[in-house]
Amino acid sequence: MAVLSTSCFPIFKLIFFFTLMSAAVTMSLQQEQPVLNSVEQDSVYQVLSSINSAIPWRTLFPDDLCSYPPHGVVCDYFTDPTTSNITVHITELSFGYVSDYTPNPACSQNSTFNPLLFTSFKHLRKLFFYQCFTGTQVFVPEIPISFGSSLEELVFINNPAFVGPLSGIIRNFTSLRRVVLIGNGIYGSIPDGMGDLINVEEIALSRNKLSGQVSVSLAKLKKLKVLDLSGNGFDGNVPCSVGNLTQLLKLDLSSNAFSGKIPGSLSNLQCLEFLDLSFNRFGNYGVPLFLAEMPRLKEVYLSGNLLGGDIPEIWEKLGGILGIGFSGMGLVGGIPASMGVHLRNLCYLGLDNNKLEGKVPEEFGFLEFVSEINLENNNLSGRVPFSAKFTAKVGEKLRLKGNSELCVDEKLSRGKSIGSSVRELKKCSKPDIPNPVLFIGGSHHSGLLSSCFHVLLLFWGVLALLL
Repeated sequence: MAVLSTSCFPIFKLIFFFTLMSAAVTMSLQQEQPVLNSVEQDSVYQVLSSINSAIPWRTLFPDDLCSYPPHGVVCDYFTDPTTSNITVHITELSFGYVSDYTPNPACSQNSTFNPLLFTSFKHLRKLFFYQCFTGTQVFVPEIPISFGSSLEELVFINNPAFVGPLSGIIRNFTSLRRVVLIGNGIYGSIPDGMGDLINVEEIALSRNKLSGQVSVSLAKLKKLKVLDLSGNGFDGNVPCSVGNLTQLLKLDLSSNAFSGKIPGSLSNLQCLEFLDLSFNRFGNYGVPLFLAEMPRLKEVYLSGNLLGGDIPEIWEKLGGILGIGFSGMGLVGGIPASMGVHLRNLCYLGLDNNKLEGKVPEEFGFLEFVSEINLENNNLSGRVPFSAKFTAKVGEKLRLKGNSELCVDEKLSRGKSIGSSVRELKKCSKPDIPNPVLFIGGSHHSGLLSSCFHVLLLFWGVLALLL
């Protein structure tokens, strides 16, 4: 049996010493680590119970909720500047199961809104509810003035039974960066106090019951990047002051009752990538020419406004556009071939239900990334200019029906992969064979041939006279 050398013992002593030290440090840290105070912990239990009383929260999570919390409950450490004492507090509360990646505490059908949310969590930065209030009406409780100094995100999504005026929710939350109130029962107008949220970067109020005119106070929000007021009952003119929001990336005012003229001041939004003004009541002023001055645009939707007029030649500097929605706008005239020339990244084009006439530009057939072209219900005529490969690629989303004078070649119509909208068009009466006479007659060379013929004729005439 081998005998360990006595020289090995100092090494074992060192290992043993460091193991003891590590354990001691770990125990010390565990003892020094602050825990959530009992009052704040009890408030979390009560809030969780109001969201879903069927779950035994205190039994499932009996320990410190900052060390062993349910998903959606987040804490952070704070140092007292005068005493240097470290404390721990709740900073995020998220409720409503979203997905397996964000399994927040699930809400029940009889969830209620606990007022402790606005009184017990002085360090709260994020408050999130997803599909929690869907049955019995839950009214917005009165928010104390003392609440919200740290609040950065206020998010309520798809809570149709969460009811109350917007003015009852918005306070002087100077740290607020996101106000996302989508698909709730929020009503009333935008309060002037919204303009005091000087650090806000996103305001999304879509699919509520808001109304009235848009407050000009929003123009003070110099950091705003997203403004979404879609799906409400706003009316009147869009304030020209919206053009002062020069950091905007997205502006969505769709599905309201805005009227008058689309303000030209929107051309100041040089960072804008997404513009949706569709389904309002904007007047017959034509497609705004200022779009040509917004080179970063990727999507522009004006459908459902009877703007009238021609499609302007504004596309040369808009090569980054991916989607255009100009449906049901009372547009007349032809479709500019320049759209197919310059919009090389286009994926979606909607020009349906207008009064457009003339031929379909063959240049559209060279749009490499296009996945949908809707030209239905216009007065287009002539032959469908697309190749079998192109029509097969777009398939059912190449929509051409409702153009009585538009025809398709017999050979193309028999293709198995073309969409029904193309197949239902009438067949062209004449095959698509170039006419060589017309081709020569319309070319530069035909002019030369004609000139040479006349010179020869004159030469032979003079020669006959001399003889």
